[in-house]
Amino acid sequence: MVKIISDSTCDLSKDLLEKYDIDIVPLHIVLGEDEYEDGVNITPDEIYKWSDENKETPKTSAAGIEQTTEMMRPYVEAGREVVCFSISAGMSTTVNVMNMAAQVLEAEDKIKVIDSANLSTGIGLLVIEAAIMAKEGKSAQEIADRIEHLKPLVRSSFVVDTLTYLHRGGRCTGLAAMAGGVLKLHPKIVVENGKMRPDKKYRGKMERVVMDYVKDIEEDLKNAKKDRVFITHSGCSEDIINEVKNYLQTLNIFGEILVTRAGGVISSHCGPGTLGVLFIKED
Repeated sequence: MVKIISDSTCDLSKDLLEKYDIDIVPLHIVLGEDEYEDGVNITPDEIYKWSDENKETPKTSAAGIEQTTEMMRPYVEAGREVVCFSISAGMSTTVNVMNMAAQVLEAEDKIKVIDSANLSTGIGLLVIEAAIMAKEGKSAQEIADRIEHLKPLVRSSFVVDTLTYLHRGGRCTGLAAMAGGVLKLHPKIVVENGKMRPDKKYRGKMERVVMDYVKDIEEDLKNAKKDRVFITHSGCSEDIINEVKNYLQTLNIFGEILVTRAGGVISSHCGPGTLGVLFIKED
């Protein structure tokens, strides 16, 4: 059976990783002089605390080549094919690290590396699709072909509570113009072609903003694949999360409504209070 590996930015919960037998390669988070592994020895809340105390945005870096190679090695040596997912190449060099690891193992024929052109559970949605196909006995090539078809159908968007992290991080094109001290502005951020861009602007309290955002994407949700939808957040109140979940349930579209908390890398760039609804459009 094909082994599925993803980097840590897929933001899948431990339960989902176990359910679908997915291995995770951690990206790195740099706080001042100290370096941590995403999801291993640092939590998003610890990152926020450090950032508030130091008035600085955390830095992140790609997965390590040695760790990535050792993650793949036992599967290659067992004669298994591997499909690896990375965060968008426009946001990290992790995809290059995965390709180099395949070369180190002299297993480019057995390892398919996929640039998700996405982030967070926008990747996670693809990873789960791949894991289901692996369990069905599909080959690495069949899985890779199907995922390349699904990539442009992934709908990833979110609203942010604070512009500080995205603005400092510089990864969201076009954000600088709206970040000039507008404290109550909450843009919708959309991932397209592997990059983030600001979309509609909301104002007011985050509780209302989140629901306005979800209602605005309702027509798109009605055209989604019915299997699952993710509510992914970087530290929102249970009340907000439950309101979104209840609203999605009333639409009666999805077989599964999955709630996940964003990991350290995604949280480092989006900041606390971010919430997104992510799904795949019906093909």
